[in-house]
Amino acid sequence: MLLTITMKGTNTQELGYLLHKNPYRAQCFDLSFGKAYVFYTEVTDSRTSAALLLELNPIDLARGKLGSKDGGLFDYVNDRPYVSSSFMSTAINRVFSTAMNGKCIKRQELANSLLELEATVFNLPVRGDKELVKEVFEPLGYNVLVRESILDEQFPEWGESNYIDLTITGKVKLSDLLNHLYVLIPVFDKQKHYYMSEDEIDKLIRHGEGWLSEHPKKNTIIRRYFDMKRSYANRAIARLLEAEAETEETEPQKETTEDKEPTEKHIPLNTQRMEAVKKAVLESGAQSVLDIGCGECKLTSMLLRETQIKRITAADVSVSVLEKAKQKLNYDRMQPFMKDKLTLIQASLMYKDKRFDGFDAACVIEVIEHMDEGRIPLFEKVLFGCAKPKTVIVTTPNKEYNDNYPTLENGTLRHKDHRFEWTRQQFGIWCQHICQEFGYTVNYINIGENDERVGTPTQGAIFTASLSALQISNL
Repeated sequence: MLLTITMKGTNTQELGYLLHKNPYRAQCFDLSFGKAYVFYTEVTDSRTSAALLLELNPIDLARGKLGSKDGGLFDYVNDRPYVSSSFMSTAINRVFSTAMNGKCIKRQELANSLLELEATVFNLPVRGDKELVKEVFEPLGYNVLVRESILDEQFPEWGESNYIDLTITGKVKLSDLLNHLYVLIPVFDKQKHYYMSEDEIDKLIRHGEGWLSEHPKKNTIIRRYFDMKRSYANRAIARLLEAEAETEETEPQKETTEDKEPTEKHIPLNTQRMEAVKKAVLESGAQSVLDIGCGECKLTSMLLRETQIKRITAADVSVSVLEKAKQKLNYDRMQPFMKDKLTLIQASLMYKDKRFDGFDAACVIEVIEHMDEGRIPLFEKVLFGCAKPKTVIVTTPNKEYNDNYPTLENGTLRHKDHRFEWTRQQFGIWCQHICQEFGYTVNYINIGENDERVGTPTQGAIFTASLSALQISNL
């Protein structure tokens, strides 16, 4: 069983700090089912590769009945010592536990950074589910390369092997990469080597934090992770929904530290933000609006009251959040003319969706900072490249303004679910990239009290599609 992790770029020897494993010394770890070895196959300024090798004795496995189900000859003749399965996940957790937690005292800033990483999992047992590999890893922002082989070159009529070598590459935090591998490797083998207790639900929730609840294949992942134990899978899904509701991770419009504006004004920043966006929508002449990452639908509620708006779709990735939005909107008692305008849909910003097409305007209010920066290009293609509304309104926190919040320590983000916050210059660079890449022009809006030194707490952009871009999108 072999896993390699490669860091590319500059000063890549620092992978040793992140993994807490010396690049110039091989290490051996005793596990209950065998031994794990960590060594480096390449160490240069531009590329460093670490390998995790597991050595299992099939006789020891048979004696302990680990990974055994059928008994008899199967106990001694099987693929358990050679394939990447739950044995590999356990070894990752045992050997790289500190790195999985994102901790690195000597290089913490690097541990928090998106890095050019590549991981290769050898002999992954897909058993007819080769397409599932891309369906599982690509939504997380990885480029996926699958190397297949036939069972025996001397007997090609036997067909293809059920095992692949999988390589995933992407700009991602090392801790995220390790947690993705920990959860997803057993998904393909569907055969845990140990007895599963209720503690396994806690493990999945912990290692899937921040990504599993938004994954389009989360039900498949959870079901296969639990080796088809339906009761555990159902409880895990319910736990994920509860966690979403408690932390409101998908409700970027909720008032948090950023809304406690340190001024004498009594109008909350969130209210100012919604009013500014509503004004921009109406001035654009839009009659149909897509509210992406709608949260509890405060903006949607305001737009529903406008006679200019004939149709509005509010989209959020969380079903539980949409249910709360229905309650906030008093949907069951809503006036018929307003209810006829409104559609609530469960959808993700990361995937092309025909339901996003055909809108005059799309609003993305305090949403992008909740995404990993490495996944923003996917969002760009979905909204600006595929759906291509005539007008797109985006708002996000201005990082420079954080100095005006006395409760925020230096470098702290305004909300615990924010993955990043941009300065005005960084936001401007991104806006210009959108214009050049997708054929839009941009006007900037500033929301909240202006500080001459650092600007306003919220920065926004109104993108308008050029006529030529709209013509291309209609072809």
